[in-house]
Amino acid sequence: MKKQIVISVAALLALGGSVSAAVNGGSRTAALPSSAWEGSQWISAADAPIVKGRVEGANGRAADGASWFTSSVRNAKKVKKAVWMTSGLGVYYLYVNGKPVGEEVLKPGFTHREKTKRSFTYDVTDLINSASGAENALAAQVTPGWWADKIVTPWGHEGMLGQKPAFRGVLELTFDDGTTQRFSTNASDWKAGVAGPVTHASIFDGEAYDARRVPGYHPSVTLGEAEVSNEFKGEILPSAGAEVYHRHDLTLTPKKAYVWKGMTGGRDYIFGKVNVLRNYKPGEEIVLNPGETLVVDFGQNAAAVPQFTFAAERGTHVTVLPGELLNDGEGACSRGMDGPEGSVHRNNLRYNQHGMRLDYTFGTNPGFVSYHPDCTFYGYRFISVTADDTVRFKAIESVPVTSITKELETGTITTGNKLVNQLISNTIWGQRSNYLSVTTDCPQRDERLGWTADTQVFTETGSFFADTRDFFHKWMRDMRDSQHELGGFPGVAPLAQYGGECARVGWSDAGVIVPWVVWKQFADTAIINENWAAMEKKMNHIAETKYNHQALVSENGNYQWADWLSYEPLESCGGGIYMKNAEGHDVIRPEAYDYWNYLSACYWLIDSEMMRDMAQATKRKAEAKRYAAMADEARAYIKANFLTPEGEFTNTILNTMQTPALFALKTNLVSGPQRERMIERLRANFVEHGNCLQTGFLGTSILMPTLTENGMTDVAYELLFQRKNPSWLYSVDNGATTIWERWNSYMLDKGMGPQGMNSFNHYAYGCVCEWIWKTAAGIASDTARPGFRNIIMKPVPDKRLGHLTAEYRSPAGLIKSAWKYEGDNWIWDFTVPAGATASVTLPGETKAKTYRAGTHHVVKAMK
Repeated sequence: MKKQIVISVAALLALGGSVSAAVNGGSRTAALPSSAWEGSQWISAADAPIVKGRVEGANGRAADGASWFTSSVRNAKKVKKAVWMTSGLGVYYLYVNGKPVGEEVLKPGFTHREKTKRSFTYDVTDLINSASGAENALAAQVTPGWWADKIVTPWGHEGMLGQKPAFRGVLELTFDDGTTQRFSTNASDWKAGVAGPVTHASIFDGEAYDARRVPGYHPSVTLGEAEVSNEFKGEILPSAGAEVYHRHDLTLTPKKAYVWKGMTGGRDYIFGKVNVLRNYKPGEEIVLNPGETLVVDFGQNAAAVPQFTFAAERGTHVTVLPGELLNDGEGACSRGMDGPEGSVHRNNLRYNQHGMRLDYTFGTNPGFVSYHPDCTFYGYRFISVTADDTVRFKAIESVPVTSITKELETGTITTGNKLVNQLISNTIWGQRSNYLSVTTDCPQRDERLGWTADTQVFTETGSFFADTRDFFHKWMRDMRDSQHELGGFPGVAPLAQYGGECARVGWSDAGVIVPWVVWKQFADTAIINENWAAMEKKMNHIAETKYNHQALVSENGNYQWADWLSYEPLESCGGGIYMKNAEGHDVIRPEAYDYWNYLSACYWLIDSEMMRDMAQATKRKAEAKRYAAMADEARAYIKANFLTPEGEFTNTILNTMQTPALFALKTNLVSGPQRERMIERLRANFVEHGNCLQTGFLGTSILMPTLTENGMTDVAYELLFQRKNPSWLYSVDNGATTIWERWNSYMLDKGMGPQGMNSFNHYAYGCVCEWIWKTAAGIASDTARPGFRNIIMKPVPDKRLGHLTAEYRSPAGLIKSAWKYEGDNWIWDFTVPAGATASVTLPGETKAKTYRAGTHHVVKAMK
């Protein structure tokens, strides 16, 4: 039976298919005891190539080839159960008797390169021949991703930080008589070598697949001796969150497909337009000839892999180049275009000349075969396809890649406003795309890192759309692994090619904010206890220094991202923080230092209050008192150093900005007449800017809730419905299907925004949906009874939404909120789950009323 399975899969591959075409077996199960690793070794292939020289340009690509590891195990007795615990340095896949194991992809995921690797354990009983004396074949394919590729290696480094892919595993057989036997990876019993159809693969590079080659477990493949790998000396932990999957239930099909060849209208600095030869209807077989280019629009930007059912002669080579948008405006360079109108734009990928590509070579091919890449992922809406011989496409699909499975999705919210519904959809797709092993900032370009501010500003929003508890338990381990010895948390976690500065305001604070949000939303005290020591280390450090920028220069590199990509005068990326000195050199403006220190002190205060809450939740009474006192100290410090007695900022430029005022209101720095004057100035600021926000990553994260909490929900709704630049609906009007990195990532009149850093799938600004859930729908958690055991229901409707329906599968049970208007009557139906209560404040009222479990109906006259 074993040989029949191997031959059938190998035959499929020889005909031009892929390993992924076989049906996966095995199921996830509990890990073996950690002591089981003691008898095993990390092994690598002696002939695996290594990247040498400075990592730059084309030498930023990973080494070619896939490392294969094979062995066979003979049953001493009849087998009752077989469990295989495995891990890899690089992206790995498992095979038992030629059949792929497990549904998880891109194992073991993204973790700190030196400190932690995750293990995956499978019950493979269904894949083995259990008879006494039977022999079973084990195999693993490992490619460089997450380990020996650019994502973890800084530019200019001598070679990759990880050199060779490696594999480690322990197979435990339980026999009919109850006895057990373990078989572990070692250099004696395992063979290893570079082989198989995957000829190149890494996270940034993409995948090259040659279907003429058989997989490394095929009997015709001769592998060499395995060697012991000593590269990784960290800890192996069972994977328990943030696993990655292909979401076949969300598979996207083409909304538009056409073939073009040549172009017209080209002239100086203008590429012209493509000549479209053929348009194809959905479901129609597509033919692509040499010299032609096929463009496919899937209608949705996503982290995904393209999947093909296609046919061509043996040796035919296909190249697939993904992109987020099409060139337009006759391909004018002045609009930031990199090709003729109608072609796929690639410049914003930044590494587009050397990576973000898919290459496929056909094997013996009497008919259609199916293939999708397994060793990488892409971020795209469009693909551009070329071939050196005729190819017929029976089906072309895009399969989303994410850690948010269908089972994890918890919340849906729809309104009567199509534009707002698209904004919500954009946010959901942004989360699916960027919750991928870590909270990536974007899935498309040469980054895909766990940026910590992006993470913290969206954590609460994401918790409504998905159960993210296990995901963040995993990610907070990445944070602890990456924490500075003095206590600061980094700009990215896990530590990677860059972003290692550990005292950047709003980024470093994610180490406190994320556990607080997860606790509040899910009543999860475990995440507090796991991270308490690390959080205290962070808090002690910033309390000692008052989070002062100059005192932390050795950790922040004398730079702050601050309110990143805002439209305000002290924005860092756009250069607003600089001035010319007497010698004509750029130096940081004194006002910028004041701004940074003010924001830092506000986060010191916010962090302190969160630590107080978490200490109370875990019965740390002394610590709760300490952090309450620290919050008072921080508030007094801010008032003494940044505010006048009248409640204005001592640095006058801050009085012209939105973000400083928002933080002052959020942290209750002003009260009484001072507060009223600040609200008046803030209202005037919005009017001055045409009722548009000016905030960036940090300011936007608190913008809408702070406005509502301070009697400015009317302003918040104006911002929600605003369609000028900058606004959320501006991107919707410009065709966005995910959240953009910049408010002006693309403009109809001007084209591309700044191309050096421009992503069209960057989820941070989707934090507006937190406000939609909590204010428009009226569903919020209560820190006094976290996990929605008491629900704060304080809906504030707006007729421009038309109607609203929200359902959230909270830890306490299903919560519903649905309202509509009938004339001047506002009609609201809401459901409180069994065992929970709700503190309900109706629109226009200030007094809350307690409701018990059940479905309730409210009719209120609204003028």
